Amino acid sequence: MPRKQALKEDPISEGKIFAILAYLSILCIIPLLFKKDNQFVLSHGKQGLVLFIGEVGVFVLSIIFPWLLRIGLFCLGIYSFVGIISALQGRTIKLPFISRMAENITL
Repeated sequence: MPRKQALKEDPISEGKIFAILAYLSILCIIPLLFKKDNQFVLSHGKQGLVLFIGEVGVFVLSIIFPWLLRIGLFCLGIYSFVGIISALQGRTIKLPFISRMAENITL
């Protein structure tokens, strides 16, 4: 019996790819649909969803304020990069401002 348990992967290594997808714009929907039972993936997926909504907001606001596009996408890109790095390391990170909004999302 112990051998059977050893073959089963832990939730972090099983969900790393999905956690990385969470930070790639619209692809954040994939982990939220297919791996929402994995707590590691779910926390990254919620943060990725908040970042995606932020990207859409930046695009909409850039119609009125054209300078906002570069600054906004740069800041959101930094957040995404940090999230991807933490997912690769198998850690859950609380991104400033983003994590507070992500915790309020219920699926």
